[in-house]
Amino acid sequence: MRDYLLTLCVTAAVTYLLTGPVRKFAIATGAMPEIRARDVHREPTPRLGGIAMFFGLCAGLLVAAHLQNLGSVFELSNEPRALLSGAALIWLIGVLDDKFELDALIKLGAQMISAGVMVAQGLTILWLPIPGVGTVALTPGQGTLLTVALVVLTINAVNFVDGLDGLAAGMVCIAAAAFFLYAYRLWYGYTIEAAAPATLFAAILMGMCLGFLPHNMHPARIFMGDSGSMLIGLILAASAISITGQVDPDVLKLFEGSTRQATHAALPVFIPLVLPLTIIAIPMADLILAIVRRTWKGQSPFAADRGHLHHRLLEIGHSHSRAVLIMYFWSALIAFGTLAYSVHSTSMWIVLGVVALSAIGLVLLLLPRFAPRAPRWAESVVPPRYRRRKRISAPEPVAEAPVVEEERVPVPAGINGATAIGNRARFPDRRKAGTPS
Repeated sequence: MRDYLLTLCVTAAVTYLLTGPVRKFAIATGAMPEIRARDVHREPTPRLGGIAMFFGLCAGLLVAAHLQNLGSVFELSNEPRALLSGAALIWLIGVLDDKFELDALIKLGAQMISAGVMVAQGLTILWLPIPGVGTVALTPGQGTLLTVALVVLTINAVNFVDGLDGLAAGMVCIAAAAFFLYAYRLWYGYTIEAAAPATLFAAILMGMCLGFLPHNMHPARIFMGDSGSMLIGLILAASAISITGQVDPDVLKLFEGSTRQATHAALPVFIPLVLPLTIIAIPMADLILAIVRRTWKGQSPFAADRGHLHHRLLEIGHSHSRAVLIMYFWSALIAFGTLAYSVHSTSMWIVLGVVALSAIGLVLLLLPRFAPRAPRWAESVVPPRYRRRKRISAPEPVAEAPVVEEERVPVPAGINGATAIGNRARFPDRRKAGTPS
C-alpha cells in the first residue's frame, strides 16, 4: 500500500505542477475555442489539460517501475507497456482535436486503433466468469471485439459527461478509488498477482484526476479537453479489462461446499462483470440517453446538444457546484455500494444503507422544486433563498435624461487578454448560451 500511495502522490504532483505551464502553452497556441451553444461556461477557456495528465501518467509508471514491490508488475506482465502505447495514441489524437476540432468519425477510428494496440500487446479479455455457467474461454476474435467495444464505450461515456467544471475528473476519481479498493483486495487478500496491474492503473488514474482537479474546479482555469477525457476513459477501461479478463476465477478456489455457499463465495468473481459497469453507470446512462434522444429527433448520434444530465440539473435550478456534487454523490453511491456488497453480500445493512442514501439523493435532486419559506422569526438565521421577499413600493417617476446603454463587448481571449491570465470579465446579464443577444 505504501508503494501505491507513493505512486499516486508522484502522479498527482507532476500533473498539478505541469497544468499551469500547459495552460499558458494552450493560450499561446490558441487552443481556446469560441463558446458554443451547448457550453455552460461564458468565457473562452484554454484546453489541452490532457497534456499534463499524460505526463503524470508517464511519471507514475516510471516511479512504479523502480519500486521494489511494484517492479515485478513490469517484469511479469506486459500490460503497463500496452497501456502506455494505447494511451499515447489516444492522447495524441485528443491533442489534435483540442486544437483543430477533428471529425467525430476520425476520433472513433482512433479509439478503436488504440484498443487494438493494447490487444496486440496482451491487454485483452481472455475469459469471462458467467453466473450459472462458470468460466467461459473466449477465442482471440471474441476477446478482441469485446475489448474494443468496452474501450470505445468507456471513452465516449467519460467524454460525454465532461460538460461541467470538475465533473469528469471527479467522477473518474471516485470510480478509480472504488476500483482500486476492489483490485487491491483481490491482490492482497487472495494473493493473486494478476490483479496487480489493475491496482496500479487505478492508483495512477486517481493521481491524475486529483492533480488536475484544483485547476478544473468551478470556475475552471483550464479544461482537460478530449486529450484528457479520452485518456482517463481509456485507463479506466484498461483497469476493468485487466481484472475482468486476466484474473482466472478458478485460482480463488471458491466453488466448494453447497450451491448457496458457492454462490455467495463466488461474488468476488462475478463482481468484475458488474463493477466496471456500475463505475461508469452515470456516464453510460447519459451516453445511451443522448444517442436515443438525437436519433429520435433525426440527428446524428454525434451531434452536440444541451440535453445531458448535467444540463438538466442546471435547468431544474441547481447551481453549477451543486450539480457537480450531486453527480459525485450518485457515482460514489453506485460504485461503493457495489463494492461493499461484494465484500459482505449477506449483510442487510448494506442494502438498507444504499436505499436510504438513494432516498436522500432523490430529495437533493428535487430540492429546487421545493422552495420552503422560513417563518418571520427565523429569517435572520436561514440562508437568503429561504427568506420571504419584502415588498418595496415603487417610487414616483422622476424625469431624467435618457441613458444610452453601452454595447456589451467581451474582452478578446488572447495571450494578454483578461480572460486568459488576468481578472475574468463578468457580464451583467446571464443569458443562456445560444440565445440571441
